[in-house]
Amino acid sequence: MSSMTTGWIVFACVFGAALLGTLLRRTLPEDHLGGESKDVVKLGVGLVGTMAALVLGLLVSSAKGAYDTRSSELTQMSANIVLLDRVLAHYGGETRQARDLLRRSVSRVIDQIWPERSAGPSAPTSAAGMEAFYDSIQALSPQNDTQRSLQAQALAIGTSLGQTRWLLLGQSGSSIPVPFLVVMVCWLAVVFVSFGLFARPNTTVIVALLVCALSLSSTIFLILELDRPFEGLVQISSAPMRGALARLGQ
Repeated sequence: MSSMTTGWIVFACVFGAALLGTLLRRTLPEDHLGGESKDVVKLGVGLVGTMAALVLGLLVSSAKGAYDTRSSELTQMSANIVLLDRVLAHYGGETRQARDLLRRSVSRVIDQIWPERSAGPSAPTSAAGMEAFYDSIQALSPQNDTQRSLQAQALAIGTSLGQTRWLLLGQSGSSIPVPFLVVMVCWLAVVFVSFGLFARPNTTVIVALLVCALSLSSTIFLILELDRPFEGLVQISSAPMRGALARLGQ
């Protein structure tokens, strides 16, 4: 389910809870809406609202931190790709095949992470190309200390790139469990039921509840978008990787 769809479902649940509260207000006896009852309900709802606010704040902070971390990892990966290409270029003409394999591997990674932005059909996503790249570097026969040092650097950078690549692919899905999100929506619904229960319905009250419901649903939407950094509206840009691909072979 997309983040947008989930956001609209949350909005419907929360705003519907507020409307349910207004209906309950009309059906409950007057003594249930008295001062003592109102105080008890306010205390309980205040506790639920505090828990919901704390959890929402933690979710926003966690999702934004994870988004920034993945963006930083992608930028570092792009820089390492260009550095690896320059190391191979300094090694000599023997690395022509390895550099060509590197370009193909980077193109496949881009098509795998951002398939909707690729110009043509998605390239195969197997690790055969990357393994062939490692084999081509290991097959080099250094003739002096400089080439031996460059070969060791290339292998180290290539290993680091492989680890980062699988880490990014493994983190591409959502990390927020559905039951956790359902419980959060239930808490918010309880709070909005109380709003509708103790406020006399009029245009101002309905508009205020509508705006609050939209704000909360948009918060859930942003959390889900940040938690899925390679899809949706708020996704990590492919510009660093495409910029690195454009510099390969120069």
